[in-house]
Amino acid sequence: QVELVESGGGLAQAGGSLRLSCSASGRPFSTYDMGWFRQAPGKEREFVGSMDWSGSKTNYADSVKGRFTISRDNSKNTGYLQMNSLNSEDTAIYFCAADHAGIYNSRRPNLWQYWGQGTLVTVSS
Repeated sequence: QVELVESGGGLAQAGGSLRLSCSASGRPFSTYDMGWFRQAPGKEREFVGSMDWSGSKTNYADSVKGRFTISRDNSKNTGYLQMNSLNSEDTAIYFCAADHAGIYNSRRPNLWQYWGQGTLVTVSS
């Protein structure tokens, strides 16, 4: 089992940047694929991007491709979501997720087993 805690959310201006972190504890983070999801008010949770356990494969939603970058440092048991060129549509609670290797291609939230509590990102225009 792995426990996840997100941090780094806050208020950003349109066009600005934020970097979210996902700190993992419990079993070694390097054994898990990781994903980022978000949920805006009144909307369903949606896929943002994911990375396999090794950091060699990534997958992004079309809405963030070219603006957001996922990375991880397994030695620090931490994953990251670098968000650039933010706009108001990026306002949401952002969640880190993890599951065993092989899940990273899945964009369906209900297929991911472990979740953090979320961190709020608000983009002002």
